[in-house]
Amino acid sequence: MNIIKTPIEGLLVLEPKVHGDERGYFFESYNMRLLESLTGYNTPFVQDNQARSVKNVLRGLHYQNHPVPQAKLIRVLEGSIWDVVVDIRKNSKTYGQWYGVELSAENKRQFLIPHGFAHGYAVLTDSSEVFYKCDNFYDKPSEGGVFYNDPALGIDWKIDLTKAIISEKDMNQPLLVDANNSYR
Repeated sequence: MNIIKTPIEGLLVLEPKVHGDERGYFFESYNMRLLESLTGYNTPFVQDNQARSVKNVLRGLHYQNHPVPQAKLIRVLEGSIWDVVVDIRKNSKTYGQWYGVELSAENKRQFLIPHGFAHGYAVLTDSSEVFYKCDNFYDKPSEGGVFYNDPALGIDWKIDLTKAIISEKDMNQPLLVDANNSYR
């Protein structure tokens, strides 16, 4: 597995070693021991989620506060997304900065998102199937969010936002400066 460090501490892109031949391909998508040895991340994942979306769907930006924070390991089974995170750790030197990466069924990259980040994505292809692991269970009282189009963040979502399909909930998230965020 190849580990790609990003400009934001703790945020990693993982590229699995893919073995292919005339039959197709095989790769190990998750191995807790390998992940720990390469990244130091050793918290087991306890919940898997899967979402199917059509082109121009924008989901996010979401996070869970303490005492039930969630780290995520994101990958795409079909199609392609522009996956974005925002550092919401208030004492971090990269607080308020965002990072994006294209994840696709073709490139098989995965995005390891630790606690302290708001997460969202935009669908770039006709449809996409997104699969992700979480290291903590969903907890509604811990749920938080940031407005996807916060001008202070200046996120490039790689889609035409006038055509974006966004939930009412995501349209009404607060700006980062007003978000209920317990990360320090």
